[in-house]
Amino acid sequence: MRSLPPIQSLQYNLRDEIAKTIIVDQSGQGDFNGVQQAIDSIPPNNGQWIRIHVTAGIYNEKVVIPKEKPFILLDGEGSSTTVIQFNDFGNPINSSTFQLWAENFVAKGIMFKNTYNLVIPSGSDGNKIFPAPATLIAADMVKFYECGFISVQDTLADAIGRHYFKSCYIEGAVDFIWGGGQSTYQDCTINATTGVLGGISGYITAQGRTSMDDNSGYVFDSCNVIGTGPVYLGRAYRRYSRVVFYKSYMYDSIVPEGWSSWTYAGQELDSRASIVFINIANT
Repeated sequence: MRSLPPIQSLQYNLRDEIAKTIIVDQSGQGDFNGVQQAIDSIPPNNGQWIRIHVTAGIYNEKVVIPKEKPFILLDGEGSSTTVIQFNDFGNPINSSTFQLWAENFVAKGIMFKNTYNLVIPSGSDGNKIFPAPATLIAADMVKFYECGFISVQDTLADAIGRHYFKSCYIEGAVDFIWGGGQSTYQDCTINATTGVLGGISGYITAQGRTSMDDNSGYVFDSCNVIGTGPVYLGRAYRRYSRVVFYKSYMYDSIVPEGWSSWTYAGQELDSRASIVFINIANT
């Protein structure tokens, strides 16, 4: 059995709450060889924190955490060495490499990747790119620390619930952070790989707030926005889309307008819509 890094090294206060640790190791030195096997072993409606330690390796599998399995800590050995990846496209739910439906979830040090569009060379026709999410988050009270999310279109489906991302890496070209989540991204690197679009501008966010009473929205605090081609900070996926970039670095290929109303042009402040796109103290 492999020795584990101390739980004290994790950047959240769970070390005294872990009831059990499960080890995933491809070499056979753990409890399971695959991540989904470990998740399947957790009893439904678990009420205690379970740590799944995923050792270094590339795990070619889809992983689904169902609603009835809360209180999971998915703990990798670094996003450059612990990778969960799959190759699929189409339906943004079914094609996601990692699907999270259970609340009270924490992940650290893992890369989530959908490899479907990654073989398209730079400068290709953007019409050859299809939705291929790396991660779908449809649960409340979720945190990611030092994780990575890589695809090209619809990379991170930040769909439902309150979420916190700390020191994460997110890569894509088209609507690669999207959905109706209420989320904060702090000290994250946002890499717009829009060189694959053949000169067409990409979009970082497509936030889906649906009404004035909807509390959802994205806040990017002290993030580093880099990229390979022109990109908008966001476009209005729904009529009440809400996104804020605060004290973040912007690379020089951000489209001068910054934002797009998309299909809601002319409706930004009338009775049919209220779109909120804000830049504060960015450089």
